[in-house]
Amino acid sequence: MKPINEVTSIMTPLDRSNVDTDQIISKEFLKRIERTGFGKYLFYHWRFDADGKPKEDFVLNDPRFAGSEIIVARENFGCGSSREHAPWAILDYGFRVVIAPSYADIFYNNCMKNGILPIRLPEEEVESLLEKGKEHPHEIAVSLEEQTITEPDGTVRRFDIDPYWKEMLLNGWDEIALTFKYEDHIRAYEEQHA
Repeated sequence: MKPINEVTSIMTPLDRSNVDTDQIISKEFLKRIERTGFGKYLFYHWRFDADGKPKEDFVLNDPRFAGSEIIVARENFGCGSSREHAPWAILDYGFRVVIAPSYADIFYNNCMKNGILPIRLPEEEVESLLEKGKEHPHEIAVSLEEQTITEPDGTVRRFDIDPYWKEMLLNGWDEIALTFKYEDHIRAYEEQHA
């Protein structure tokens, strides 16, 4: 995985609650066996009409947010089925950070395991970010090391993250790579118990 620490980007304000994994990546696009190539299907039925033409009123089709690496949404993001394809699609599209008041547990953990930083903020802080982002493109700076979100006016918002996940994201480790960190201990144990 690619390490994540500092992400400075225009945020994409997805002003929706209860965004479920079928909306993130619809079931008809789950036939791929690799983890890449899902980004073009992210929010597909919200982004495109029945003829495959982009819907002008959907935020991801707004050119002001092109290249954004941070998405901000309302509560219960990632609810629904436990498909790991949802974070794959988010990451493949280019988002590295998701900010919301709450997440479905499995989705939250799947983000961490796939190199996406899901940040929980209080509803009023998310509301403030959404309002600013809808008004005009709003660039924010996320620091995982400092556990902060800094806005252009100097406002600093703090977030919590489990130290285990923080270390994994900062180093770009997945759970297999984390196991290799203890390779010498594992080898010594195996030799002792051979």
